[in-house]
This record gives sequence, structure tokens and C-alpha cells, in this order.
Amino acid sequence: MIKIYGMPTCPYCDFIEPQIKGREDEFEYINIGEHISNLSAFMRLRDSDPIFDHCKEINDVGVPAFVFEDGRVSLNPADAGLIGYKSEKACSIADHKSGRQGC
Repeated sequence: MIKIYGMPTCPYCDFIEPQIKGREDEFEYINIGEHISNLSAFMRLRDSDPIFDHCKEINDVGVPAFVFEDGRVSLNPADAGLIGYKSEKACSIADHKSGRQGC
């Protein structure tokens, strides 16, 4: 199972969440804003994994973050088989929220 750290106020996370709906056997979405324990778990990951170094340099949070069963961490939705916001295959968030198919 792939853990995804994110939050609903993040447009990149908002774009990912509908793609995993109904796929709870493959993905666990962890809302870091929902509970302090979720935020704490994410901060431990962010503080210890060098994949977040660039995010910290540019004052970015680093979500959505994908944690694979083998412990590998990625910030690229494609590594989890998902479409990232502003990728070639992506539509806009407005298109997505209006129900456009293929997003």
C-alpha cells in the first residue's frame, strides 16, 4: 500500500485525491491537517529524508508525498501510477471539479 501525505488546501493534493477514491486497497491518504499526529508523522519524514531538501530550500511543504511499502519516498505522482497536476495528461482543477472526464 502506498501512503500519501497531503491536505485538502493543497491544489496538487486535491488533484490526486479523486484518483485514489475507491482504491483504498492500494493507497492510504493521510491528511496532515486533520490531526497533529498526522502532521508529526509527516514532519519526521520531511526532516529525515533528503528528497525534501529542495522543498525546504524553496520553502515548499513537500506534499503530496508518496511513501512506498519498501520505504522509498517520492514527490512525483507518476511514481505511484497517478497523474500529477499540470502534467501533460492533466486537466485544470476547475475542469476536474466540474466533472470533466479523464482527469
